[in-house]
Amino acid sequence: MSSREPEMGRRDGSFEREPARRVFASELRECRYQFKDGEDEKSPTFVLLPTGERSNRIFIVGTLTEKTRQGEQNIFYRGRVIDPTGTFFIMAGSYQPEAMQQMAKIETPAFVAVTGKPNLYQKPDGTYLVSVRVESITVVDKETRDIWLLDTATRTLDRIDALTTGTTPDIIKAKEQYPTLDPAAHRRMVYDALAQIKI
Repeated sequence: MSSREPEMGRRDGSFEREPARRVFASELRECRYQFKDGEDEKSPTFVLLPTGERSNRIFIVGTLTEKTRQGEQNIFYRGRVIDPTGTFFIMAGSYQPEAMQQMAKIETPAFVAVTGKPNLYQKPDGTYLVSVRVESITVVDKETRDIWLLDTATRTLDRIDALTTGTTPDIIKAKEQYPTLDPAAHRRMVYDALAQIKI
């Protein structure tokens, strides 16, 4: 074994966390390809963003507009977080008790910052639903939301630029999985989102 540790693995067999990608709701909603990176049961699962980047974890900021408590024995919370481009569907349950407790305490509506794992489901009618399994959720202010908007806009535009010029395996796969992607439409979405920032 080389002296340099693999990016994902540690000597004790545990795995380091993947970086949390910043993504707008409208792009996440378009995801329809999910894959596992490796054969090990602990290997991370990714969704492939239409703009050509894999995502195991995401970081979002928006308005928690509603939440509902569900279940009797296995209690969990569902919620909707809105950004200028659309809706994220989030959930927190007994597998993440800290996140569930955080979510239970938040009064809607509120600006929130959420870190979590995107999960892709194909419904019987063939359409896809992407939800976010919450790792942490905290109340933030409007300034934090605006900073996230700027940051996410920058990251999204960078991905769009790379998509038109790059040849990484993820970009190649994204072009296969999302052949109708319109980079110009995604750019317009980003600029429309930025217009929500009031100076």
